[in-house]
Amino acid sequence: MIRSLLRYLKGYVKICVEGYSPERFLNMCSYHQIYIWGLAPSKNGYEMYMSIHDFRRIKPLAKKTHTKVILRERTGFPFFLFRYRKRKLFFIGLFLCAALLKIYSMFIWDIHFEGNERWPDETLAEYLRSEGISPLMLKSRVDCPGIVKSIRKEYNSIVWVSASIDGSRLKIQVKENEDTYPQGDTDVANEESPTDLIAASDGVITSIVTRSGVPQVHVGDQVKKGDILVLGRVDVVDDSGEVIGYQYQESDADVFADTQITYQDTLPLNYQEKIYDGKKKYKPYVRIGDVTVSVGSTANQYEYCELSAKERQWKVGENFYLPLAWGMKTATSYTYEEKTYSKEQVREKLSRNFKRFCEDLEEKGVQIRANDVKINLSADTASASGTIYLNESIAEEADTEILTIERKETDESGGTDD
Repeated sequence: MIRSLLRYLKGYVKICVEGYSPERFLNMCSYHQIYIWGLAPSKNGYEMYMSIHDFRRIKPLAKKTHTKVILRERTGFPFFLFRYRKRKLFFIGLFLCAALLKIYSMFIWDIHFEGNERWPDETLAEYLRSEGISPLMLKSRVDCPGIVKSIRKEYNSIVWVSASIDGSRLKIQVKENEDTYPQGDTDVANEESPTDLIAASDGVITSIVTRSGVPQVHVGDQVKKGDILVLGRVDVVDDSGEVIGYQYQESDADVFADTQITYQDTLPLNYQEKIYDGKKKYKPYVRIGDVTVSVGSTANQYEYCELSAKERQWKVGENFYLPLAWGMKTATSYTYEEKTYSKEQVREKLSRNFKRFCEDLEEKGVQIRANDVKINLSADTASASGTIYLNESIAEEADTEILTIERKETDESGGTDD
């Protein structure tokens, strides 16, 4: 492959040697170290390939061996240049294209984020921009280790960061820790503070497993919202049973209770349905950096329309992204048509909504014991309403009340001396 490329760049020819003694010609070429390849017999001689440099040396050999050299083909970059020597603008454009590609390859044209869920791309990009990292910056100025340290320092919920340059793209991969405390509460999170567990809703206790703290309820107890379930304050008593102090801790327990919630879902029987009439308006555009050039307009084309856009950024190879993108904005026309749900349709829709609501509860670890939700139809609306009976964890944290004990000092000044 490399040898073929070098031959093309230097240029080579295909010749045919005919005459009295073509074999002697071949021997003379070997003696004078003229390299030939692709040797093949022809009708009256031999065909072969050789470089331009060696071709210029064979004239004395052909004369001495009484052979005739016929030029069959010219191949290579020098012949290409000679053939198009009058087309100067073409070569100027070719040179400028190569120069621009070289210049473009020196810049970062796109920043791509992976693995981020809590922090959207726009937020991370804005932070990097405040640190002086943005598209159109030189690759030589990109400090990947510095970017990693900066992001880790700014966002406590991000536990792992990787920054790398792929072609003209800065690729940043992150891994978030969902169990971290919200940003800004780091100091509070690191310091243990006494907490109680209180009831988040009314219910009847069905299970309680306490790991720390003093339980205040038992299985079967009826609790109201806000009642203390587990106390984070432990009494310290003396031998006589008198409270002389308190110890505080973070309460930790699993408390489950039978609860109930009210479910309500209303659906109007009459609704407006979109009817697409097939009319569309297209607006092609080209984006160069932050500048967008478009043709036509999709504004105010129809009374009702949906706007959508598809964009594709140009790239060379897999990772060499160019600051050039093209896309198409589409306005799709539609009208509204008044329609009415049938009884079967409205029951199916309300049932589907209720099923989705129950699935969301189960995903949160809530057990559904029973329900008495019913569907009611009226002249204009339909509704699904009733009570859902659950078994769920009802414990939520609250600050423990800090108490102080007033110490009484014994008065020993009552004695008299005569």
